[in-house]
Order: sequence, then C-alpha cells, then structure tokens
Amino acid sequence: MSYREDTVFAPSTAIGGAIAVIRVTGPDAFRVAELTDRPFPEGFGRMRFMRMSDRGEAIDDIMAVRFGAPHSYTGEDMVEINCHGGARTVQRVLQALSGLGFRPAEGGEFTRRAFLNGKMALSEAEAVMDIITAEAERSRKAAVAQLHGSVHRCVSAVEDALLDALSGVDAAIDYPDEAEAECTETLPAVLDTQERELRRLIGEGRKGRVLRDGLNVLILGRPNVGKSSLMNALTGHDRAIVTDLAGTTRDVLDEKVSFDGVPVRLIDTAGIRETDDPVEKIGVDRALGELGKADVLLLLLDGTTEPTAEDRELLDRTKDFPARVIVSNKMDLAGYAAAEGAVPVSAKNAEGLEALKQAVLALAAPAEGDAVSVTNERHIRALEDAHAFIAHAATQDDLDCAATDIREALHALGQITGRDVDAEVIDRIFSRFCVGK
Repeated sequence: MSYREDTVFAPSTAIGGAIAVIRVTGPDAFRVAELTDRPFPEGFGRMRFMRMSDRGEAIDDIMAVRFGAPHSYTGEDMVEINCHGGARTVQRVLQALSGLGFRPAEGGEFTRRAFLNGKMALSEAEAVMDIITAEAERSRKAAVAQLHGSVHRCVSAVEDALLDALSGVDAAIDYPDEAEAECTETLPAVLDTQERELRRLIGEGRKGRVLRDGLNVLILGRPNVGKSSLMNALTGHDRAIVTDLAGTTRDVLDEKVSFDGVPVRLIDTAGIRETDDPVEKIGVDRALGELGKADVLLLLLDGTTEPTAEDRELLDRTKDFPARVIVSNKMDLAGYAAAEGAVPVSAKNAEGLEALKQAVLALAAPAEGDAVSVTNERHIRALEDAHAFIAHAATQDDLDCAATDIREALHALGQITGRDVDAEVIDRIFSRFCVGK
C-alpha cells in the first residue's frame, strides 16, 4: 500500500508533558470524528473542544483541528489532536486511532509525505531535522533559512539554466543545420556561468558545514601547560580534572559548547611527551590520533617559560595543519611573555577567551554577516559532482558528449532538490527522523 492510500498517526510531541499533540494524516483522517461527541466545525483550521471515546468509554477531553488537502503539512487530509500528555492517556488515544484501521507512522513519515506530495523540496525536508537537532543559534538560523528554501532556490536556478542549455544542445543534435551554430556560440558562456556558481556554492558550503555539523576543536600541548584548565574555562564548568601532576589527563575528553552561536566540540587530550607509562602512552597516541579529525587545533604553550624541546617538536609537527591557533597560557602570572603570533590567555582567570573564540571562528567558520545557504555535507558532495560534470562538459567538442555530462550534472543536482533523486537516498535521509515528524 502506498503512502497515498493509507492513513497513519503518531504523537508529534514528547509523551509525559501537560499536553500531547497527535497527528493523523491520509485519505481517511477525518474519520477521527467517529471517536468524538461532536463533528468538526465547518471549513478547516478551526479548533474545537470535543470528548473522545472508544466503544462507549470516555478517553479524554481534547481539542482537535482538521486541515483539508492540499492545505496541510503533509498535503493530505490531516487532523491534529491535543490531548492530556500522560502516558496512559496518549496510549488510549493511539489505541482508538488504531481501531479505526489506521497504522502507526514510521519515523519521518509526515515530512516524507510532505515531500512526496510536493509540499516541500527535499532540501527543505532535510532542514526540518536540522532545526530539531540544532545545538547553537547560528545552526538554527541556517536550518530555518533552508526550510524556507535558501538551498532550493540557489540549486534550482542552476538546474533551470542547465535544462535550458540541454534543450538547446538536443535541438542542435536533432537539427544541426538550423541550431548547431547558435548552440556552439552560446553554450560555453552558460557552462562557464554555472560552473562559477557551483564553485561559489561549494566554497560557501565548506565553511557553512560547521553551522550544521559543528567544529571539532582540539586542545594539544605538552603536560602542565593548562589544557584541562582551558577546557574548563571554555565550557564554564569543571569538565576536566586539573592538578599540578603531569600526565593527569590520560584519555580524550570532549564537550559540546557554542562559540558565538556556532556549535563546537572541544576536545581535551593527554599531554604530549615521551613516557614509559603504558597507560599514559595510550593517551598520547589517542591525542595525536585526534589531529586527523580536528577542524581547528589549539596548540597551547606556557607563556611563563621558554619553549621546551617538547613544545618545539609539537610546533614543528603541526606547522602544516590548515587551521592552527597558537595559544600562550598563564598571562596572570609574573614573568609571562606571549610567543609571537600567539593568542594570550589565562585559563585560570578565564581571560582572553573571547579573542581566542574569535580566532577559531575566523579560521574555520563563516562570518556572522556572510550569506550561507549550503551546510549539508551531502549537498556539498552533490554540488562537487555536478561541478565536475559541468567542467568536463565545457571541454567537449562533441555535442552528444556535452549533453551526457549536462544530464549527469542535473542528476547530481536533483539529489538536492528532489527533481531526480534515488529512492535509496530518500530512505537514508528520512531514516534520521524520529516518529511524529
């Protein structure tokens, strides 16, 4: 049975609160009235107080509203029931709906139906889950913009231009005497313009990705330079144990925070040094292993001493890291002198932290005023595929080969907008969703 043929239900709020919202969508959704003591009001979008019963037994006093297709979230006939949120009450309402022959919705099925019914583009449907999981303010703002079509508009404009170009190529292939000269003259400029636009979106996405996925910020340094103290200062609580004993931190610790609305995963590591302690050695190996996963490296030095051999080795080992911030700690102590180019901080007194955060964001996150449409890694990969095909099409002398490349580019872009998307991709996207969304 297809989504268009059956009616489903699910709670769309957490169970256990004061009020629970239960959604019902599908061709028979209005049969909910069979369970209530009065009909829905005339028209749609008007909420009514009702008493819900099942086989003569009162279940709860509810508020309910119905929406008629296509003017609903899913694009289908739909009812929303507001009942008391206790677990037993919600369970009885769900049982009553099941008794009407409706089935429980799968995870993400309401949004999936909205996409399949043309209520939203695929990128907009993905943004629903991004809004739910957003852990920082700028992440939420980016997801809301995508829900309102920011990604869809940009990518659709490229699709439309390529479709127009493809129609010209096809005409030139079918009627070479009449259309080939015009196509040969106009096609290079069209491909060049769209190739540059795709390159812009990819570059934007590589920085914008952090608004969705967050920045992995690794704190690295030799023992006792204040890595755990810096971790605690940046998180605002005692996440890591701080002592004067070298080698206290022996494993990788991480904590999620926000730098000016950008989600950040802070990673504290064991001090890097030669050691015969097998447990500490494992911690050092794990710390160095985190380098490959980090977006930004905070290399911490003790500003009250000259750089040691261990400091110099770390500076040399990480000199080619693409986003490294050298941090000079202990500015609160006598004899402090920050290394050239280092960000001065006092982890103990939480001084200099704002400048450090801004240094991190300047390296790896879009600026506050930057327009960011693309944040999804899947979208970036699709844009990269489309860009490669368009760049290749521009080198083709044969129009048939150019047409093939343009079609492949359109298929890649269709994986974002949903115009030409594989069923496997759809399944993978909506597998992330929870029930009721």
